[in-house]
Amino acid sequence: MTVAYNILLILGMVVAIVFSGLVFLTGKGDAMSGGSGSVRTTFKGKASFDDQISRVTLILGGVFMLLMLVLDYLSSHGAF
Repeated sequence: MTVAYNILLILGMVVAIVFSGLVFLTGKGDAMSGGSGSVRTTFKGKASFDDQISRVTLILGGVFMLLMLVLDYLSSHGAF
């Protein structure tokens, strides 16, 4: 079980680094402006590059949170 824990830990670190990089690279400085965080599409229905990056960032955030919850569960129950 230690090998699985270590693999999940390394995967969590990779996801955290990629997630942080996307947040820093795509930050627009308008976090306090109260803008809507929804994903927009153009008239033809194709999402822009910014919308796709926002979607990927949201997915990576969810994956990171799920990985950290699994690692917490494994470490607290002594499964490794």
